[in-house]
Amino acid sequence: MRQIGQDVSELIQRGLDSNIKVAVTGLSRAGKTAFITSLLNQIQYLSTHHHLPFLAASQEQRIIGTKRIPQRNLMVSRFDYEQAIAALQSDPPDWPAPTRDVSETRVAIKYRPEKRTKRLLGKSLTLHIDLIDYPGEWLLDLPLLEMSFEQWSTQQTQQLSGTRKEMATAWMAASQSLNLNDEADEQLLAGIASEFTDYLHRCKAAGLHWVQPGRFVLPGELAGAPVLQFFPCLQPEGNVSRRSLTRRATTNYEVLKARYEEYQSKVVQGFYREYFSTFDRQVVLVDCLSPLNAGHDSFLDMQHALVQLLQSFKYGRSGLLSRLFSPKIDKVLFAATKADHVTPDQHAHLLHLLNQMVQPVWQNVSYENVAMECMTLASVQATRAGYIATPEGKMHAIQGTTLGGESVTLFPGEVPEKLPSPGFWQSHRFDFTEFRPCAVESGQPLPQIRLDAVLEYLIGDKLR
Repeated sequence: MRQIGQDVSELIQRGLDSNIKVAVTGLSRAGKTAFITSLLNQIQYLSTHHHLPFLAASQEQRIIGTKRIPQRNLMVSRFDYEQAIAALQSDPPDWPAPTRDVSETRVAIKYRPEKRTKRLLGKSLTLHIDLIDYPGEWLLDLPLLEMSFEQWSTQQTQQLSGTRKEMATAWMAASQSLNLNDEADEQLLAGIASEFTDYLHRCKAAGLHWVQPGRFVLPGELAGAPVLQFFPCLQPEGNVSRRSLTRRATTNYEVLKARYEEYQSKVVQGFYREYFSTFDRQVVLVDCLSPLNAGHDSFLDMQHALVQLLQSFKYGRSGLLSRLFSPKIDKVLFAATKADHVTPDQHAHLLHLLNQMVQPVWQNVSYENVAMECMTLASVQATRAGYIATPEGKMHAIQGTTLGGESVTLFPGEVPEKLPSPGFWQSHRFDFTEFRPCAVESGQPLPQIRLDAVLEYLIGDKLR
């Protein structure tokens, strides 16, 4: 009865447009945890600090109060906002720990409605916002839902070139020596799967983003489970004897395929059904700067990963019926993070570059009549912008403290306005340094760039 009551309550709230689920999406190191922490922090101070000029409800002083409330899903960890804030307010300040599992949080905003239809319901209404945080590595598994084991193996084989092929040497040698038609040897398969996992870790450390399956590098509660002990077959499918597949003994090939399909149905499908099929709006965080530092291969790899994973989401306008029974994403925000790591005159270039990167996805989403926007932001400001004197005159610069504790003032480099060619890196050098967050006074909102515009885009229409 309690579950039925919760379901009815959620149905009513959806009908009144008073509940919204926001997907915070992005690849590893895009800054999802810092983004959610700062978003909650800005909302916390809405009724006491008029610090968000681009959020209309705040500027018009229609926000009555805000608070975090218990989440609906009691089987998911609560997002540890307190620990994240403690890290940002420590001495010296530090970034929150990266996400290693799924977590959820819920916040309520009580406001005075502007629309006449809403004012008929009362002088004040409450908007409930659900935010989900999860490891970026797990996102990359969503495209597996559309691929068979054979198709996935072919895709992985085709990607083995250049840097990837060099890092995969040990795994490829072990895999090529495996006889797929032999009776299954679980110990042998576990050893080769371990080599494959080491290869994925090397890809991630080298700045590559298309690391799949994602649970192999961040297994969570599945660490050591046989469902994570498979790998793509590098040998052509024709090398698998059909006669051997019909005999009574289980072959190496059958075990690999069965584990892949189990991973699809139990791990990936369960994750998608539990979270992604119910989102209303989506934020896609993109770190464009780290791949520019890493080089052309890393940059193209990130763009490929973004295009692939975003094809797994349900897009479409959410009318009353679809909002009640089949929620779909009706607004998407692409956000280039770490905007404070470049000088202000480069923000426009960063925005143009982001537009170019998401263009393939943009075309697909726009066909579904979904609202889209690109922005640059800094969830928690880490630098101050200014000028330095040079023999040629004043020059834009940023000042901050590196992760190693060194105070520096520099011009990190120009951001290209469009997708760079491979030769671009031969004539351009980047120094997009990682900085500590700026010191924060207790009782004050976190310093940020453009989170008010983000909130207006995501929930502004719900607060009218």
